[in-house]
Amino acid sequence: MMVARVWRTHGLKPNRIEPYMASNDPDFETKAADIIGLYLNPPADAAVFCVDEKTAIQALDRTDPALPRYAGRGERHGFEYYRHVTLSLYAACNTQTGEVLGITTGRHTSAEFVAFLTDIVINQPRGKEIHMIADNLSAHKSAPVKEFSEAHPKVYLHFTQTCSSWLNQIELWFGKIERDAIARGVFTSFSDLKRKLMRYTRQCNRSPRTVKWKYADPSRHISTKSVVTGH
Repeated sequence: MMVARVWRTHGLKPNRIEPYMASNDPDFETKAADIIGLYLNPPADAAVFCVDEKTAIQALDRTDPALPRYAGRGERHGFEYYRHVTLSLYAACNTQTGEVLGITTGRHTSAEFVAFLTDIVINQPRGKEIHMIADNLSAHKSAPVKEFSEAHPKVYLHFTQTCSSWLNQIELWFGKIERDAIARGVFTSFSDLKRKLMRYTRQCNRSPRTVKWKYADPSRHISTKSVVTGH
């Protein structure tokens, strides 16, 4: 108890561990600046989308009903559940409007990814320049994706480098839908899970919000001289 009191008095928390991830890419700043430049200074009259998929979302159905919270006790869920099928959620966030385009699929291969990219293009005015930010998943750099790029010369794919998923703004939205709709949800089937995910997406689009980043430590700010707008 004496040790605990000393720690509390001086604000010490030696039991806490904070994870970190470091990149060994010497060109990390230059590559990151290409993505950041699309956020801060996007090409004129172009649309910028952050694209990714959230895979293996389980349709979990609780065997016992959830008990509501009341004074002195939080909401309670039964321990046991039925695991139905899983699905993948493809989503693209328009960085200038905050609106999210989403579809669900039973698989997550390059074919589904190309189909989703096609949906994004269809939902934009014909001939509009489109920039898409995605990670380095192999399905994002496959032969079908390269064929898609060749067939759509005004669509530019920008890939985040290793250890930098935080550069893709759609990850923030995936975290939000996980907290709001998935983690505490009850889903009776594949169709029920799909319906609720799409309903959540539509609700978000009724009052979309753009992402505004700021550095907690300004000394670690990536130099504005290296920020570019990329094709």
